[in-house]
Amino acid sequence: MTNTTSSARRPRRDALENRAGIIAAATAAIAHDPRASLDVIARNAGLSRRALYGHFEDRDALIREILAAGAPRFNEIALDIHDADAPVALARLTARLWRKAAMVQVAAAIALDDAHVQETADFLAPIRRTVLDIVRRGQDAGTLRADIPAPTVARLIEETARTVVGHLDADSPDSAPLAVKAVLSIAGLSWRESVALLTRHPDILDIPATEKAA
Repeated sequence: MTNTTSSARRPRRDALENRAGIIAAATAAIAHDPRASLDVIARNAGLSRRALYGHFEDRDALIREILAAGAPRFNEIALDIHDADAPVALARLTARLWRKAAMVQVAAAIALDDAHVQETADFLAPIRRTVLDIVRRGQDAGTLRADIPAPTVARLIEETARTVVGHLDADSPDSAPLAVKAVLSIAGLSWRESVALLTRHPDILDIPATEKAA
């Protein structure tokens, strides 16, 4: 009976392992080549194209699966930002998200492209709510720009983040400070104010207090 039960379960377990292998292979292939085809992904996963189609109907379905798997890690960050000062909260959120995005920069850039922008927005709704809340608090306190409605500022911050993820070199030691300062500039801070903020709060970038953020 035990053997029968094990045999009955094996196909399901193998199917899950194949699916996980496809996702891992897809992430690696996309990191190497943003336009990696399903043929390349299937080959990297050790499967035929037909076998891959047994799990995902097309490339978009596979990308959605990668998004769904990665979104919780990003959303957890948004829920862990508690700074009362809005510019500091925005800087810390950006830095923490950048550290996550930098590990899968190319995949993240694809996930944020126009073809998947609405799906990404849905998956990352907690982050979007956090950004909007920070912007509103900053506008009320007079620490973030108030010449533009809060939802528009939040959307501009999103668009800036998309550009940063797609174009900055994640391996560069300057990438995190640049990402933070780009977002803060859209939120209304001058470059001098951004540098001063990062100097006052070196923990945001995990740099020594004596090191300049410029």
